Amino acid sequence: MPTKVYIAPRVEILAQSGIESIPTEYVRLVEERQDLGDALEEVKKQIASGVPQIPVVDLKGFDSDDHETKMACVDSVKKAAEEWGVMHIANHGIPEDLLDKVREVGKKFFDQPIVQKEQYANDQASGKIQGYGSKLANNASGQLEWEDYFFHLIYPVDKTDLSIWPKDPSDYIEVTKQFAEHLRTVVSKMLSILSVGLELEEGKLEREIGGKEDLLMQLKINYYPKCPQPDLALGVEAHTDISSLSFILHNGVPGLQVYKENRWITAPCIPDTMIVHIGDTLEILSNGKYKSILHRGLVNKEKVRISWAIFCEPPREKVVLRPLEELVTDETPAKFTPRTFQEHIERKLFKKKQAEEAAAAAAAQAANGHKPNITN
Repeated sequence: MPTKVYIAPRVEILAQSGIESIPTEYVRLVEERQDLGDALEEVKKQIASGVPQIPVVDLKGFDSDDHETKMACVDSVKKAAEEWGVMHIANHGIPEDLLDKVREVGKKFFDQPIVQKEQYANDQASGKIQGYGSKLANNASGQLEWEDYFFHLIYPVDKTDLSIWPKDPSDYIEVTKQFAEHLRTVVSKMLSILSVGLELEEGKLEREIGGKEDLLMQLKINYYPKCPQPDLALGVEAHTDISSLSFILHNGVPGLQVYKENRWITAPCIPDTMIVHIGDTLEILSNGKYKSILHRGLVNKEKVRISWAIFCEPPREKVVLRPLEELVTDETPAKFTPRTFQEHIERKLFKKKQAEEAAAAAAAQAANGHKPNITN
C-alpha cells in the first residue's frame, strides 16, 4: 500500500480564517522556544537591552584604487564571516529602484487569490520542487513552518525554466531577470572579497564553486502571514544553509534570528542593505575559517513579512568540496572530508533524520513516564 503523503494547507488560508490558536502541527517543541516570540517585539527588546547586533559592512571600499581602503573593506567582511557568518551589506551596487520593483512584483504575486497562485503549485513528492508551495510534514515530529513560498532558479539564464515563472504580474519575469543579473555581479564581488580575506587570489573561491557558467542562483520568496501565536510558531525552523552564499532581501518587516553565544539574536531591518549568509560550502572550502551560522525565521501578529532568499549553489555532482589545500597545514589540518555538493546534502538530510528520530523517541519515552536514553 503506497505511503500517504500529507500536503500542508496553505498557511495564508489558515491566517485569514480568523483562528485564535494555531493547529498543533505548527506548534514548536518546548526546546525550540528559547528567545521565540513576536519578531517586532523581539527586535525592540534586544536593541533596548544592548544585545550584540549582526555587523554592517560597506562594500564600496573594495572598488577603491587605494590599497588601504580596499583592505579595510576586506578586513570588515572577513571579520564578519569569521565571527558571525552573516552580515548586512551596504553599497552593494544594486539600484534601489530595482529592489523596490522586486519587492513590488513579489508582493503582487502573493496578493492574488489562492486559486490564481495554485496554477503554479509545485509537487515535492514527485520531485517537482520549483513553484508555489508550503512545507510538507517531512520531519519526525510532523511539524510545519508558518510560511508559503515561491521557489525557482533565476541564474544562469540558459538553465532557467520561464514556463513556471509567474505570468502575473506581467513584469515579474523582466524585473526578476534584471535582479538576477545585478545580483550575480554582487556574488562575484563577495566571493572576491572573501578570497582575499583568506589570502588567496580574488577569483579562487568563485572558480572552486562553478564559476559564471555553473554556479546556480535559486530564489525562494518566503511569505509569512500574520500569526496569532508567534511565541509558538516558526516561519522557518533552525538550519544552516547548504549554499556557498545566501542573500536576503526583505519588505522591511524583521524576522531573521541567528544563533550566537548561546542565544538567538533577532536582526533589525537596516535600510539600503541586504543580508548575506555564509553557507556550508564556503565553510568547507575555508576549512572552517568562515562560519555557516545557525538561523531561523520568526513571525508576528501585526504584519505580513515577505523575504527574498537567493541561494548560490555549486553544481551538485561537478564540484568536489574539500578544504582548499592552501588552508590545510600541520597546524590546521582538514576539518572536512571531500564530498560533492549532492553528497553534502544527503549527509545533512541523514543527520537531520537521525536527530529527529532520537528526539521523537525521547519525547515518546518521556510521555510514557520513562527517562530518555539518548546516546551520540
